[in-house]
Amino acid sequence: DAMLWSIICGIIFIIIGVLAFARPDFIWEVTEKWKSCYADGPSYLFRLNTMVGCAIFAVLGIAALILPFILE
Repeated sequence: DAMLWSIICGIIFIIIGVLAFARPDFIWEVTEKWKSCYADGPSYLFRLNTMVGCAIFAVLGIAALILPFILE
């Protein structure tokens, strides 16, 4: 059961990480746009930070997929 949950979570992490990496503007619209009346779009630093964080998220998903097979 733990192996199955690890694989499912790994797949979900990879999907979220890749989608958010590809669309940092969408992440900004959902999480930050409502906080500012004057902002036209995300800053370069926000995009960079989001892309790095999402890449780490996807790597954790890959690790969650591989780890159960290594520990078995």
